[in-house]
Amino acid sequence: MNNNKSMLYSGLGSSLTRYELDSKSFSLKKCEVIETASNVQYVWRHPKLPYIYIVCSSRQPRDTNMTEGIHALSAFHINPSNGALSPHGRTQLLTHRPLHVSLDPNGRFIFVAYNHPSALTVHQVLDDGTIGHEISQDQNLDFGIFAHQALVTPDNNYVILVTRGNDETSSKVEDPGALKLYRLCQNGKLSFVKSVAPNNGFGFGPRHLDFHPNKPKLYLSLERQNKLNVFNINNDQLTLIPDFTRNSLINPSVKTPRQLGGTVHVHPNGKFVYMANRSDFTILHGSDKIFGGGENNIAVFSIDDISGKADLIQHVNTENFHTRTFAFDPTGEMMVAASILPMNVYYDEKIISVPPALSVFKVFPDGKLEFVRNYEIDGQGKSQFWMGIIKVTV
Repeated sequence: MNNNKSMLYSGLGSSLTRYELDSKSFSLKKCEVIETASNVQYVWRHPKLPYIYIVCSSRQPRDTNMTEGIHALSAFHINPSNGALSPHGRTQLLTHRPLHVSLDPNGRFIFVAYNHPSALTVHQVLDDGTIGHEISQDQNLDFGIFAHQALVTPDNNYVILVTRGNDETSSKVEDPGALKLYRLCQNGKLSFVKSVAPNNGFGFGPRHLDFHPNKPKLYLSLERQNKLNVFNINNDQLTLIPDFTRNSLINPSVKTPRQLGGTVHVHPNGKFVYMANRSDFTILHGSDKIFGGGENNIAVFSIDDISGKADLIQHVNTENFHTRTFAFDPTGEMMVAASILPMNVYYDEKIISVPPALSVFKVFPDGKLEFVRNYEIDGQGKSQFWMGIIKVTV
């Protein structure tokens, strides 16, 4: 049992696996596996009570119909002695594929973001931690195009919905992206405040944000542009354009299909910010699909203590393909990244399959990373779509 009272949980298809983590030996120990309602999409911990909330869906990211299938929101109890999970209350069915779930800092409401059709629902959390009713919202609320994440601001007054938009294709024009800002009322109702969309959202494809732990700053990854934005946020005074913009790639001038910006996290000490670069582009080699190029790494930025500006200091290879999620242990000395699926690569005149993995990194005091080891995952065709490190006790 680790002394930090935190566990790593990994969602593989509909299974959620618990791992004990040791930040001194940079190791993971696999424990039990539980089954959820469907394929795990995202997980969030209650800020005060020993529960987590999971959104699941049987639909896949590129499916055209996101309403058919099983879509659900579930609560699980965290055993405070060992982190084991058990169902808590009834699972709530949802109308279409959920992509992200989060709670407000007081733990009163659950926020679920959906990508297609783009939407945001708010659900009550009862005193015993079970899921209450969905709170009806104004039907005219603007939820943008392709919502990907919803977070409540640290002051608990506003909700920010990250809407990615879509790239232009041969058959349709670009869908603009935006940050949608809503005021959060005491009863869980949302009221629209404004849309933050530089250049009217064209060339602006936000995916994921994180807040600085003690500065009024928001760090935002642009999936479609492979960039990091830094915004000032102070109540509803979210700046309409970023204070700073940084490229996240080693070679930003190299255009590779399916090169995507990913998850962004500020280090617990607030001195560094990390962003995933991911590529799953394939080409044909004979009759086989193999990796066709692109960057799969973590970009490390130092944060200026005065301005909040982020400056690139390192890229470190993830040693696998398409890292969708990563997380830090409570000490901030260990980071784990999770890749989604296996990838065939052509190496030494033969094709080899690189399996999905949990990749462990050491975090140095200067913020830089060093790869330690991979824990390969036997995915059996399932996606390792979410992974996180969650406190057992708060």
